[in-house]
Amino acid sequence: MRIARFSLLEEHAQGRSTDPRFGIVGTNPEGQETLLAITGDPLYAGVQPTGETIPLEHVKLLAPVIPRSKVVCVGRNYLDHIKEMASDVPKEPLLFFKPNTAVIGPHEAIVWPRGSEQVEHEGELAIVIGRLCKEVPRERAKDVIFGYTIANDATARDWQKSDGQWARAKGFDTSCPVGPWIETELDTSDLEITVTVDGELRQTGRTSQMIFKIDEIVEYVSNTFTLLPGDIILTGTPSGVGLLPHGSEVSVTIEGLGTLTNKVVRNV
Repeated sequence: MRIARFSLLEEHAQGRSTDPRFGIVGTNPEGQETLLAITGDPLYAGVQPTGETIPLEHVKLLAPVIPRSKVVCVGRNYLDHIKEMASDVPKEPLLFFKPNTAVIGPHEAIVWPRGSEQVEHEGELAIVIGRLCKEVPRERAKDVIFGYTIANDATARDWQKSDGQWARAKGFDTSCPVGPWIETELDTSDLEITVTVDGELRQTGRTSQMIFKIDEIVEYVSNTFTLLPGDIILTGTPSGVGLLPHGSEVSVTIEGLGTLTNKVVRNV
């Protein structure tokens, strides 16, 4: 089941301030993509359809979840990416945070922060946590996962190199696009991940190449931090990271999930 968070294009165009809504992505008998509206936030209210159906072309898709707490990220989780960054292979998952203010949705702009001259893309599979949990054993990891979405761990690479830690480089506003929806039923064991910039293939890899797998990541993260409903865990990026030029368009595609596309602009 695919769950999207959205506003109506008409309301968006009019600048009307309305609460985001949620819906189940589907297809009507005529083959048109639609949203079946549901009541409230499914992370807290469950999936309760209202009966209202809206054509997908009539909505603006938003970030499918805004973490109330945190985005936890796993670094250096693909061997080829470790090699291209000339880094050491971690013995345990390497963790860092992005604040929830970094999260944006599909087709929103990744904005180069003032002072950085090297913002790069990192396409990733993201886990969405479904309930309050702590110290989850790996064999129960699926019990606390609400679903999966696509993320782009945009990184100010020059700041990452100069700062010695990653808070500024990976936590700036707009550095965490996610979307276009959450898929609640997905076999993540061997999915293709690709990233294109203006149609040029930049990154390609498969989730089977992860050093630390989904269940290991959930166990490790939850042993350190209490996880709340809506928290996101980014699982690392394959090789091929590179520059996001001003005015470019970056798309992250994950097999079985869809495509997350964002424009790139410079803060002037």
